[in-house]
Amino acid sequence: MYLLQIEVFGPLGQFNLQEIDRGGVQGDPALADYFVLFGPPGVGKGTQAERLKKGFNLAHVSTGDLFRDHLKRETELGKLAKSYMDRGALVPDDVTIGMVRERMKEPDTWNGMLLDGFPRTIAQAESLDDLLAERGERLKQVLFINAPKPVLLARLGNRLSCRQCGAIYNANTQPPKVPGVCDVCGGEVYQRADDRPEVQLRRIDVYLEQTMPLADYYEGRGLLTKIDGEQSIDEVYESLRQVVERAK
Repeated sequence: MYLLQIEVFGPLGQFNLQEIDRGGVQGDPALADYFVLFGPPGVGKGTQAERLKKGFNLAHVSTGDLFRDHLKRETELGKLAKSYMDRGALVPDDVTIGMVRERMKEPDTWNGMLLDGFPRTIAQAESLDDLLAERGERLKQVLFINAPKPVLLARLGNRLSCRQCGAIYNANTQPPKVPGVCDVCGGEVYQRADDRPEVQLRRIDVYLEQTMPLADYYEGRGLLTKIDGEQSIDEVYESLRQVVERAK
């Protein structure tokens, strides 16, 4: 955000200087705020990402959404990613970075971005640093929401998803207004088969195994802030809000 001075005519015809809030614009990297948000399945990351997006006018950039978009539009990057996915191979980092680079060209990112699901490894983190450096930019802060495994499993056991748009609900704490109907798009809300406790426990373990080295990497650089995900939704958001406010 910044203030732009403009000249306007006053009541007697003279020029006056007024300041107006412009927000971020393309081509001025000093105005952009870049954050990474990560945390294990069930910690409520998606809910908080949407609140931060609205609260700070940040583009919420999920790598999962990027992949789905490129595959759906059959872009060159999408076709390249699909060629790896079809044979069960990991998509190379340069393909993912290419998608993030393309996303950064969209007007809604000029004020800043909240990266969700990327980076996942130190190599990806270094690639992200290089990408931002190309634009004269850098990460402001890395937000790590975490909670004990029993809490995560309890939440995931009550998790519901919209079959159409993917919106997430919780049967106990955040149910849809109409049972079985998505508040966002009106699609069917259901519980996924892979939300079984044993499957979710393995997902949490794998996530933490992959992510903890990345957390240590960012902590060593003084960029990591740990957020207690066992708090209420509002309390977690307030913790995040304070960190983002200080970093801007």
